[in-house]
Amino acid sequence: MSLRLIEVFLPDDCTQQVETLLADQTIINTWYEPRFQDQVWVRILVQTQDAETIVDQFFDQFHDIEGFRLLLLVVEASLPNSDQEDREVTELPSKSELKTDLNPQLARINREEIYDRVAQSANLSWVQLAMVILSTLIAAIGILRDSQAVVIGAMVIAPLLKPNMGLAVATTLGDRQLALRTIGAGTLGILLSLVLSIGIGNFADVALTSTEITSRLRVGWPDGILALASGIAGAIALTTEERSSLVGVMVSVALLPPLVVLGLMVGAGYWSEALGAGLLTITNLICLNLAAVTTFWVQDLRPRQQHDVPEAKRVTQFAYSIWLLLLVGLIGTVIVVRMYGLHQTA
Repeated sequence: MSLRLIEVFLPDDCTQQVETLLADQTIINTWYEPRFQDQVWVRILVQTQDAETIVDQFFDQFHDIEGFRLLLLVVEASLPNSDQEDREVTELPSKSELKTDLNPQLARINREEIYDRVAQSANLSWVQLAMVILSTLIAAIGILRDSQAVVIGAMVIAPLLKPNMGLAVATTLGDRQLALRTIGAGTLGILLSLVLSIGIGNFADVALTSTEITSRLRVGWPDGILALASGIAGAIALTTEERSSLVGVMVSVALLPPLVVLGLMVGAGYWSEALGAGLLTITNLICLNLAAVTTFWVQDLRPRQQHDVPEAKRVTQFAYSIWLLLLVGLIGTVIVVRMYGLHQTA
């Protein structure tokens, strides 16, 4: 059972209000300790799926009170185990427990943790830029050598997961400021990788016989499914306890190799091949974000304040419209390019 510890600091005269607030909440345990300067320290142990409601209610009721501070901590282990965990092994889980396990809305972590995970990706750092440069160099070498293992190594270190997930979270929550920051950080990373790839393509011997290149010069339905699956996996990993670096590799599969191939084709002067790689890169980018936003919607990720929900819905609908229009336009472009290619062959 995943647990969270909520620590709240408030003036001592708010103790009665805290007790009233917690009276109707599902909690495992609560501790009250006096602090210096007439403050009270409240610690609340809850299951992860119950944390968001309690955090929201504390913020709504006490955010304008001087001295209020709320901390949300991940509990690695708790002893003794709760009564729920001490049941006999032979006892079957209740219907409500099964519903909790299978409900995607209750399986995710709380909103504040999700936001904190992606907010850092919007702040550019020399580490992030260095990893973009290194992953691009390694990917380019692997593609030129036709070495799948080297390309996989580049995808392991490519910092492409969080900017895309950050944009999807910002879209779902209607946070325009976070959206602009993540778009800026993501765009800079993409441009840096593209410019570096173009420079390598100018000087390297780019062979179109490499399978690492030829496999990324056309857009097919398997590529769209791969990008959609990567976006869903990235969103689930971000919003649950199932965090794994392999999920980041999945997202990088859809973005880094096509982007590097695009740069190599432009640098080497293969313009028709560059068009195919560019279409694949943009298609994957759109499918990733569509899948991530849809996953967050299924998980019922919404703003804390109820009056912000309509604005978040408008931003999400607008983003959906843009992504879908771009996707339809790209599909049309792919069809036209293929028809033109068939006509030229004939």
